[in-house]
Amino acid sequence: MGAQWKAKHKEAAANAKGKIMGKLSKEIQIAAKSGADPDMNPRLRLAIEQAKKASMTRETLERAIRKGAGLDGDAVQYSAVSYEGFAPHQVPLIVECLTDNVNRTVAQIRVLFRKGQLGASGSVAWDFNHVGLIEATANGDADPEMAAIEAGAQDFEEGDEEGSTLFITDTTDLDAVQKALPEHGFTVTSAKIGYTPKNPVSAASLSAEALAEVEAFLEAIDENDDVQNVYVGLTD
Repeated sequence: MGAQWKAKHKEAAANAKGKIMGKLSKEIQIAAKSGADPDMNPRLRLAIEQAKKASMTRETLERAIRKGAGLDGDAVQYSAVSYEGFAPHQVPLIVECLTDNVNRTVAQIRVLFRKGQLGASGSVAWDFNHVGLIEATANGDADPEMAAIEAGAQDFEEGDEEGSTLFITDTTDLDAVQKALPEHGFTVTSAKIGYTPKNPVSAASLSAEALAEVEAFLEAIDENDDVQNVYVGLTD
């Protein structure tokens, strides 16, 4: 839960796929601002791979790349902004957004944080590691520990689903590790730069009522259209 919080049952929501596609499209457009050739743009290459795995159509994918790179004369105007603070019961979190209107986004984030505490830049980030995060599934009986060592990952965590693993890398090694993992029996499902908490709050230390308050707060944050990723200092 600490690496990247995901709303329970979110995939079952009727509009979940639309939200996922919208976030992927934004990421592609932002990445393409640095160049439309994925061979020369690692961030774009990773975004394209995630979009394909989510079954984004070729037309939508190419349109996002062209818009982001300004190839049609209409360059994307999205800005990447992040917010730091605490959910209820002093659970730290970092919220990453992509927005075409920063004033609108910050106003919405302030409202969402009324049940928590919105902090200044740097107020929470010091308590997180800035890392590469690679989600992958094992093919057969592939050993995640050996795969992490051989591929050059710093660490790994067993995922919520059987056979899934989160590989943690240095930010500069993300691309190399995600390319190497298939050679060691793993299929990469996503790869991105993100955060892991240094001193997460234990969910077991919270009452059922307190944990429900935290989860409701996080779900409201995640539902905002401008929010791309939510990283939370909370562990099982």
